[in-house]
Amino acid sequence: MVAWLLAAPRLLAEVSVAADPRKKPQPARGANKARSPWREQAESYFTHHRKVAEDSARRLWRNPVASLMTWTVMGVALALPVALLLLLTSLQGVSAGWESSARVTAYIELTVPLERARVLSSDIASDGRVAGVELVDRDQALEEFRASSGLEDALDYLEDNPLPHTLLITPEEGARSTEGVEGLVRFIEGMEGVERVQVDLGWLQRLNAMTDLLARAVWALAILLAAAVVLVIGNTVRLSIESRRDEILVAKLVGGTDSFVRRPFLYTGAWFGLGGGIVALILLQLSLWWLSGPIERLAGLYRSDFSLDGLQFDGALALIIVAMLLGWLGAWVAVKRHLDDMEPGDIAGGG
Repeated sequence: MVAWLLAAPRLLAEVSVAADPRKKPQPARGANKARSPWREQAESYFTHHRKVAEDSARRLWRNPVASLMTWTVMGVALALPVALLLLLTSLQGVSAGWESSARVTAYIELTVPLERARVLSSDIASDGRVAGVELVDRDQALEEFRASSGLEDALDYLEDNPLPHTLLITPEEGARSTEGVEGLVRFIEGMEGVERVQVDLGWLQRLNAMTDLLARAVWALAILLAAAVVLVIGNTVRLSIESRRDEILVAKLVGGTDSFVRRPFLYTGAWFGLGGGIVALILLQLSLWWLSGPIERLAGLYRSDFSLDGLQFDGALALIIVAMLLGWLGAWVAVKRHLDDMEPGDIAGGG
């Protein structure tokens, strides 16, 4: 209302001059032009916006309980999908690390001599998809098994070494994906003398499929919650419009345009979005602090470096901007829906 009252004398003067052409507006002192310079117009425009924004913020501050409830609802709705996206990002980072550490094991036929196994190792190492090949001959494998298993006495009864020569193949970085490893496995299986190739990527494929499904579900949830935020802000602004109905009608009566009348409510929606974004950041930080200890202990039991990463500065700034845009959109929808139904003639009808 403050901004509207500040502009009312100018609007009333323009209406009076239009009604009585004999009245001439007095020129401003020191100015010979009827129109203000563009710099003064821009300064006046931004000054009006600043006053409207300050007035909207003061109105929210004068109703702290209602404002805090709206901010809390927005914060919860925004924090939930962001937390799930952070969890998915952490899971995808860990699975990418597992993919990069995948190693292919090729078992050579028992009848293949050591020299032929070395030739196979050299042929595989020459492939562009292979970063390195380690040959473990059968005697070395038996000694390692004897030392690690604790079955020295039982192994002494074996007449022959039952273990084959083994090739430990590390893929190149560009081939460390599900498709790349599968192609490399087919290449090794086609070589003469290779009995079996082992690489366990089934669980990794299932994990990737689950994370893709969860990512789609999270985005769907984010869209639904964003729509809920718009509706909550729209309903709150609608109540504000109804409580200030007489002010709106008076502003329209003295010549206020729709954009002039709409502006305070749009700033109100933006302030609601700013508060909701800040509450969402606080909820995210509290949740990460509360869950970090149990997650680290669980990851330690599985010898994993998995951890939940919080939002960086750019992510926090993006969350605040998105929240303000959602608040502005909700206010715009409410104003567009209800402001068109208000006309200055409704004052007499309401009286």
